[in-house]
Amino acid sequence: MIKEVSGDILLSDAEVIAHGVAPNDHFDQGLALALRERWPGMFRDFRHFCHNSHPKAGTVWSWGGPDHVRIIALMTQEPAYDTGSKPGKAKTKHVNHCLKEFRQVIESEGYKSVALPKLSTGVGGLDWNEVLPLIQQHLGDLDVPVYLYTEFHAGVKAKES
Repeated sequence: MIKEVSGDILLSDAEVIAHGVAPNDHFDQGLALALRERWPGMFRDFRHFCHNSHPKAGTVWSWGGPDHVRIIALMTQEPAYDTGSKPGKAKTKHVNHCLKEFRQVIESEGYKSVALPKLSTGVGGLDWNEVLPLIQQHLGDLDVPVYLYTEFHAGVKAKES
């Protein structure tokens, strides 16, 4: 079940926070930057993973941190090919693949709640009217709450319940 909320996704009580990035992303913009600042170990682990695994756009990466924090990176954008380049824009085909895999992760891991931003519409550059139907298609019938953060308000805790 999808519930649209307003607030700061970093204050979410959801078991998992998901966000869109690119393979080899530098986490230097948007939500990725906020996550990097809050959990620097997550960024180091992501860079190590990318260096060793060379992931493709359309895949996901999961990270577990202190105090049972779970972050899932949905690689919706074209990769940043070297250390000096910026990631490419998101593509709906990558969002589609990521959401399919994300659903499988939610079900296989038994997560009880998920928080998701307006995926790939900021740095990724996609139109929300293209992304929302994909989220509804892949996550709308889950038996767990999917808190969709449609409006960002820094420092404001959303009413998720």
